[in-house]
Amino acid sequence: MKSALSEFEKLTINALGNYPPSRVALLQKELGIVTIGDLLNHIPIRYLDKTANINIADLQPNSGQVQVRGRIESVEIIGARNSQRLKATLCDLTGCMELVWFRSIPWVKKSLSIGQVYTVFGRVSEFKNVFSMSHPELQVFDAEKKEEVKGYIPVYPLTEKLKASKIDSKFIAQLTKAAINHVNFDMPEFIPKRIIEKLELPSRAIAYKTIHFPDRLGDAKKSYERFKFEEVFLFQLRNERTRLNRITNSVGPKIVKPGYFFNEFYNKHLPFALTEAQKRVIKEIWADMKSGVQMNRLLQGDVGSGKTIVAFIAMLLAIDNGYQACMLAPTEILSQQHFESLKEWATPIGLKVALLTGSTSNKERTEMLEELASGKLSLITGTHAILEDRVVFSKLGLVIIDEQHRFGVAQRAKLWLKSNPSPHILVMTATPIPRTLAMTVHGESEHSIIDELPAGRKPIITAHKQEKERIALMSFIKNEISKGRQIYFVYPLINESASLEFKNLMDGYDVVESFFPTPEYRISIVHGQMRPEDKEKEMMRFKNGISHIMVATTVIEVGVNVPNASVMVIENADRFGLSQLHQLRGRVGRGAEQSYCILMTENELGKSAQERMSAMVKSNDGFEIAKIDLKQRGPGDLLGTKQSGLPDFKFLDLVKDEYFIFLGKQAAAYVLREDPTLSKPENAMLKRYLLSHSKDNFWSKIS
Repeated sequence: MKSALSEFEKLTINALGNYPPSRVALLQKELGIVTIGDLLNHIPIRYLDKTANINIADLQPNSGQVQVRGRIESVEIIGARNSQRLKATLCDLTGCMELVWFRSIPWVKKSLSIGQVYTVFGRVSEFKNVFSMSHPELQVFDAEKKEEVKGYIPVYPLTEKLKASKIDSKFIAQLTKAAINHVNFDMPEFIPKRIIEKLELPSRAIAYKTIHFPDRLGDAKKSYERFKFEEVFLFQLRNERTRLNRITNSVGPKIVKPGYFFNEFYNKHLPFALTEAQKRVIKEIWADMKSGVQMNRLLQGDVGSGKTIVAFIAMLLAIDNGYQACMLAPTEILSQQHFESLKEWATPIGLKVALLTGSTSNKERTEMLEELASGKLSLITGTHAILEDRVVFSKLGLVIIDEQHRFGVAQRAKLWLKSNPSPHILVMTATPIPRTLAMTVHGESEHSIIDELPAGRKPIITAHKQEKERIALMSFIKNEISKGRQIYFVYPLINESASLEFKNLMDGYDVVESFFPTPEYRISIVHGQMRPEDKEKEMMRFKNGISHIMVATTVIEVGVNVPNASVMVIENADRFGLSQLHQLRGRVGRGAEQSYCILMTENELGKSAQERMSAMVKSNDGFEIAKIDLKQRGPGDLLGTKQSGLPDFKFLDLVKDEYFIFLGKQAAAYVLREDPTLSKPENAMLKRYLLSHSKDNFWSKIS
């Protein structure tokens, strides 16, 4: 039977033959295998090499799993009743070896015939110069019938439940072979023929056959690479199509030229000289904003690289052209921080800035909403409160979203529905994303990267210290405080957990206080369970220099800017991910003085934790840190699983397969450049594929 695309995708494995319903149901429950497509995409994790027999004389201690053919010369049961084993001697023309069984001894003994030739397969071990094979696979060799299994035999990933129910790799291979015969090589081909030929890729049908049942391991590798390319090509094609559709169809506010506010600020009130990277990014943003097409740009920059002032300058460009601008942040602390920065820059040029959060009083809120609706208020920053339906803009032209992964797709969409045409979108992130991941997740948006820190910033010195070095650390901190500096102590928990052996915040506070007693030293404490007003009070005490030390949870990970703070002590640093450690480190090093990040851990660490500590000590580069983090945690955890928007790649590895990501992106761009509407006959299957996935929502689909 030949299958069309829809049949191939929907046809269940029940169509492959009369297999026990209980086994089929268990495959669905344990592995999610329902359709023929699911089955073919359940790929072997390795192959057993049964392509040739090896002579017993050629066996080596490191031979691994091998296939041997020989004659059974003897069979005997050895040992007492509770420690019996069955031993058979197998010989070929070059020597002899032992076959050993510790289970099912009576049944195995009964099935063995002295003088019979067998083909055996298993893992070889050596003891006292004698090679043996425990519980080997056996097959009677018949020179006439030649029925023995040869070639590379697939080994599939299985669960313990499947193994207990006697569902093994042989059963899945049997099903898979039936599926390949059923499809009968009439599989839909998504990749255009000219690309398949140029890249010398096997067809989809051949690739499925050889990845499951290869004649040579090189064939399986080539098939695996073909599916890697197909996955990333189809994904990048959707990204590129989205990007081109936006460029073609999405009209944006036209930001024609700088005016009073931009010129006044840029020429007279810049608080510091912009880096070349900041200037380059501002030009990229302005080029988008004056194009007449809605901007959809991701602004990446390491902690302290100066993203906020770039965003402010972009907002001034929008305001100079008669539009309003808003900045959205995920927390009140970060919103407050942005508000203070924007207000500091806006006040000298006569521009009013408003802050709208859940804590804004009703009186302030009412006045603010009236000014936004009338156009009197041009610049606002805030939290999710800005997304409320009652917040109406007169002429919204630019939306800045900080740390967008903290907002849902529907939440973000509310902002660009508040204006017609939809406002320009600039997304900022202080979590550097490796290039491979950015190309995949944000493939349909433009990218800007601030890869240069402001002049005068000294690299932060990072050190890994163990608990036995605490007294020396506290002495160092006292010395820093005597110089007028301030200190952070960050802890991973508030409440004690019986299952986790590390200090909680309150215990930490007591430890710090024992080394830094009042009234000589003043300590502030901040955590997520405090009332907003209490949290704000403590934060301001520290920011204004009243407190010497801030003891906090990761609530201070983003948004806290205290240039006088020179030391960040991260307690139980092994409990944090690399990205979070790097963000916390970015809270210091904001002034002209030398700053330090101290990673405190217990005396013994696991391999993964040790790698993280080593990476932090060696590098201050957020993009380098993010690469290591991607290798350790994977893309979903790095971005936030629920919001990552990544497809479930079965073949592609975002860490290792950078080549295929670039290749897929280039191929997708080429196809759409040659045939933007995919109307050519050779692209018919691609068009059908895109239409079938047109309703998919991606985390990266900003506008």
